[in-house]
Amino acid sequence: MNSPLPPAEELALIDRELAQLDSRRLYLLARRDWLLRLLQQSGPAPAPWGAGAPAVAAGPAGSGQDASAPGAQNVLLTLGAVLLAVAALAFTLVSWGSMGIGGRAAVLSAVTAAALGAPFLLLRRGLRSTAESVAAVGLLLTVLDAYAVHAVGMPGTDGTAYTAAAATVLAAGWAGYGAALRGLRLPLPAALAAAQLPLPLAALAAEAGPSGLGWALLVTAALDAALAARFRPAAIPAAVLGGLALLTGAAQSWAADSAAQTLAPAALLLAGAALGVAVAWREPRATAAAVAGALAAVVAVGGVARPALTGSAREAAWLLVVHLLAGLPLVALVRVPVLPRAVRRGLAGGGALVGAAGAVVAGAVAVLALLAPVRVLGEVWAATTPAAMPYAPVVAVPVALLLTAGAAWWLSRALGRSEGTVAAVVLAWAGLFTAPVLLGLPVAVVLVVQLAVTAAAGALALRAAGARGVRIAAAVCALTGAAGVSLGALDGRAATFAVWGLLGAGCAAGAAYGAAPRRVRSGAAVCAVGYTTGLLVAAAAASDLAVVRWALPVLAVPALAAALGPRLGGVRLPVEIAAACSGGLAVVLAAADPSWLALVLALAGVICAAAAVRPERRALSWAAGALFAAATWIRLAQAGVTAPEAYTLPVTVPALVVGVLRRRRDPAASSWTAYGPGLAATLLPSLIAAWGDPGWPRPLLLGLAALAVTLLGAHRRLQAPLLLGGAVLAAVALHELAPYVAQVAGALPRWVPPALAGLLLLAVGATYEKRLRDARRLRDAIARLR
Repeated sequence: MNSPLPPAEELALIDRELAQLDSRRLYLLARRDWLLRLLQQSGPAPAPWGAGAPAVAAGPAGSGQDASAPGAQNVLLTLGAVLLAVAALAFTLVSWGSMGIGGRAAVLSAVTAAALGAPFLLLRRGLRSTAESVAAVGLLLTVLDAYAVHAVGMPGTDGTAYTAAAATVLAAGWAGYGAALRGLRLPLPAALAAAQLPLPLAALAAEAGPSGLGWALLVTAALDAALAARFRPAAIPAAVLGGLALLTGAAQSWAADSAAQTLAPAALLLAGAALGVAVAWREPRATAAAVAGALAAVVAVGGVARPALTGSAREAAWLLVVHLLAGLPLVALVRVPVLPRAVRRGLAGGGALVGAAGAVVAGAVAVLALLAPVRVLGEVWAATTPAAMPYAPVVAVPVALLLTAGAAWWLSRALGRSEGTVAAVVLAWAGLFTAPVLLGLPVAVVLVVQLAVTAAAGALALRAAGARGVRIAAAVCALTGAAGVSLGALDGRAATFAVWGLLGAGCAAGAAYGAAPRRVRSGAAVCAVGYTTGLLVAAAAASDLAVVRWALPVLAVPALAAALGPRLGGVRLPVEIAAACSGGLAVVLAAADPSWLALVLALAGVICAAAAVRPERRALSWAAGALFAAATWIRLAQAGVTAPEAYTLPVTVPALVVGVLRRRRDPAASSWTAYGPGLAATLLPSLIAAWGDPGWPRPLLLGLAALAVTLLGAHRRLQAPLLLGGAVLAAVALHELAPYVAQVAGALPRWVPPALAGLLLLAVGATYEKRLRDARRLRDAIARLR
């Protein structure tokens, strides 16, 4: 034997392991002696393991169990049975041809009888596991016997028919064998498995076709269901074969070309439905069987109607309605007390599944109809909608949505659950909103109907009492409907002004409705601001003004919001935020022309300054200052000014003087309030100019000024000068050093920057806690500054 270790090392290793084994053996022997003495004190001691303990006598039912560990007798019996089975199989496969028919029959019969008879003796001796193994060999030999009979005695018989007959005989024999030996667990399940084959195989042998096979599967499933009352494992093949039978019937029903051809599959499906209901009637836990029965009945009815409704897409859509009309009434059975609970819940559940499937199919078409107005964005105000309507009249889709909505509402009332009401609201809105589009009505009628449906959804969101989910669903439907009808109205100018005006007025009314929840009112107010902005943009576009001039009417929205102010009540903040977004839109519209941009920024600054007059909006004064400064600099840049200091220093000096006086009167005033605006008025524009200046005087002077401001802020412990000056000084230094850094980086090998970055990260990581403490101390020190 080869070993990777040298002989001396391997010998030492073996000696150590043997010593450990000896030590362990001594411990176990001592433990065994102690346990024996303990048992002798309390009762008779058990026989040592493997000493052939007397077998426990088995009762008539064979309830004895094997010992916890097999003894020598058990092992010998098991090995003997297995070897006997192997020898029989080998003899049958190899030496079969050297014997006559009589000899073959004698050998197989003897071996099979021995294998089937041995479990009787084994059970009496309490060897249940061994009996199970030997019985399994015996059952296998019976299958071999059946094969041998066909191969030798009946070679001309049809194989499928013979298999069906053999499966019948084997199932009956195994069932009897299992009934005789109730201590064995294998024969009865084996008989059950074999019993599934005769009828389907007989149907295949008789060439009964798919319909005959489906009936064979269904009859077998019915027999299994009847047997499941006494033998519960039979429920599994009953469910499997029943499902296969229903699938076969459904496939045949959908493949039929005429109403006459659908009758046979419909009869199979209805029989399966009756079987499912019968099983649920008898078994309280078989709700799934009633669900399957309900679905089968619906498919049967729909299959009969299908050939008459497949002439066109419009007619095929009505097939969905037929299925819903067949399935949705089953939901009402949930309130029929005379039916067993499993039947009620199963049938109602099947009807609910049909409704859910119908809602999904109809909802997919409704989504396409909702997305149809998006195509108007390609050519606004072109009046192309009537000629470009892509939908043929499909009445069935809104009918299906309304049917499912009614069923969901009724079910929610019957069960006392709000989820059904939410679904009913969404489905009803989808059906009503898309109905005029799917019906192919004129555009004016479509817009009127959709406006009415959107208004109804909004009113429900405002006034719905009770469940929060209903309000949310109604609000989402109202927003979606408003977006859809707004896009559709873009096809014509008059439609745009009419629809957007009505929607804006409706949103404003909803925002003013005090009894509505605050969030709903806030959403309505935001929508009102949005529609007002849209109307102003549309009016500017209709007057053929340049795009940059559209900004002026848009600024009327934030001006109106600032004027109303506190009179807006609880929706003031959402309105002001939406108005600020409108102001941003105005800036974007004017961005193409610097003159108009400066004007818009200045007007926006005026609006912010006017709003800042109110004490609760004083923070807008900062925005007003920033807007004025931006407008000024845009004007100066347009005039070609390259020296901003000539315009900023006259503002900075008085601002700093005012700040000093403010600090003298109020030492607790923040340095940002006192000195921040004045310093920023010069430092920031000069920094922007310095970054674009190739010369050296401006950066040098700006750097010296920033250094002086930084030192003064550090000396006086003032936060604004320290941070502003330090930031500007760092930016100037970066601007001056950037070319040299770029040259050095270009001269270095490519691996040096990543290596330096890695070393920096390692250093920071190694001293992370210390750096974190330093950062916190720096933050606290800056926070203590005024």
